Amino acid sequence: MGRKIDLVADLGEGFGPWRMGDDEALLDILSSANIACGFHAGDPRIMDATVRACVQRGVGIGAHPSFPDLGGFGRRAMDLTAEEVRTDVVYQLGALQAFAAYHGARVGHVAPHGRLGNLVAVREDYAAAVADAAKRIDPELIVLAQDGALADHARAAGLRVAIVGIADRAYEDDGTLVPRSEPGAVIHDPDEIRARTIRMVVDGVIDSRHGVQIPVACDTVLVHGDTAGAVTLAGRIRAGLEEQGVTVAPLAEWLE
Repeated sequence: MGRKIDLVADLGEGFGPWRMGDDEALLDILSSANIACGFHAGDPRIMDATVRACVQRGVGIGAHPSFPDLGGFGRRAMDLTAEEVRTDVVYQLGALQAFAAYHGARVGHVAPHGRLGNLVAVREDYAAAVADAAKRIDPELIVLAQDGALADHARAAGLRVAIVGIADRAYEDDGTLVPRSEPGAVIHDPDEIRARTIRMVVDGVIDSRHGVQIPVACDTVLVHGDTAGAVTLAGRIRAGLEEQGVTVAPLAEWLE
């Protein structure tokens, strides 16, 4: 059996009349979507429309919970307790589940967004809170995460874990992401991003920003939908992977 991979992007990240990215075009390329649940972006109308579009195309539906930081797009650190993280995730996941149920579908995965997504890789209390929320709500959920605390806690809870490889972000020597506040954290060259992604999926390695070769055993590749030229880039990444014999498909169809 050939290699399989999920191709995902963060979608539904608008609010009211404001929109970020071309979700409709991206959904024709992706196999899964991380959908904003209202805390960093998204509102009931956008969530409803995004879920509907996913169902129409057979794209996997995932919750993208965040810190309650609409003004900072979920990218600012907040001094929340683990209990607050747990209840915030329950709230957001429950909201998206309702829209999925309305459209005859289900939420298949959960992927923490922004600063919360970074912290659950290193903070045991936050990681345990997110894993507990996911397990209690739906033990069939897949947790999308980088290697780290959340992946460990999710596996310990009996949840399936999909490791995320991020196509346009620079990595440190230890496999963590270079903070967005530092120069070179985001890669903009489409050719470089495409080549890095193919190498990550096919060979299981990537070069850190210091040139150190590090292993990356990813199950899903994240393309940022707010990146300039995201639709073209996502299409090139998918075509490049398929040229290498990789099948792009939603996680729920193949992840054990």
